[in-house]
Amino acid sequence: MSGTHRSPPLLLGAVAYDPKVVTIWDGFRRWFADHGLPFDFVLYSNYERQTEDLVEGRIDVAWHSPLAWVRTRRLVPGARALAMRDTDRDLTSVVVVRADSPASALGDLAGATVGTGAVDSPQGTLLPLALFGQTEVRVRRFEVGVGLHGDHIGGERDAARALAGGEVDAACMLDGNHLRFTTEGTLPAAGTRVLAQTRPFDHCNLSVVADHPLLDRFVELLVGMDYADPAARPLMDLEGLTRWLPGRTSGYDQLEAAVDLARFYDAKGAITADGYEP
Repeated sequence: MSGTHRSPPLLLGAVAYDPKVVTIWDGFRRWFADHGLPFDFVLYSNYERQTEDLVEGRIDVAWHSPLAWVRTRRLVPGARALAMRDTDRDLTSVVVVRADSPASALGDLAGATVGTGAVDSPQGTLLPLALFGQTEVRVRRFEVGVGLHGDHIGGERDAARALAGGEVDAACMLDGNHLRFTTEGTLPAAGTRVLAQTRPFDHCNLSVVADHPLLDRFVELLVGMDYADPAARPLMDLEGLTRWLPGRTSGYDQLEAAVDLARFYDAKGAITADGYEP
């Protein structure tokens, strides 16, 4: 019995940091099919395994965290960032203290306790802690969603609660989450102030390590998604963007340095962080 030959789909890996991830990528799968692109996805429980599968060729594209991108680039120096959301560019993290704190600079926190997100959170741990330089502090990590590279903001929220409750002297978090925590009441209105802020950095990107005949069409469709399109808008809302942009790699240098400072990965991409078990 003969049948029609079908080309294998472009296979994307994504980390299931939230139940909505299934809804998002199942919707994208149908949207790509409607535009003539065979596409499928697989879900992972953590970014380390996803990175390893991308490098080993078991998936074609990875929806990567910034930390996963750093590891991928170290494992495969020729890795490429295909695309990213408009909301992935030029983010900042902050070190926050209570409004009545006597600290006016990071050096004033020497010996103090600083709350952070999980060990593998770029925005809630690695990047803001790098700001301290030679200032010695006690770090209290809130290990929520280890392996998710900070995509779960629970650790940052717990650090914010600890700051509000006087359990820590300062807390690290994404600038946007500082606003969110204040708006939702986790932090009291006008009850905190920013002591230090990172330079802008980029967040997630769609990473590849090898060519694939469907990649050009994949990127063309993504970049061409129109927020005014009623079929595309719900997917874009769920994924938190209004426009897909071409990938860029210039926004990761700060994280590269923070990874080296924390000895999180070595120069070849091996995991070297103490006690990190995704």
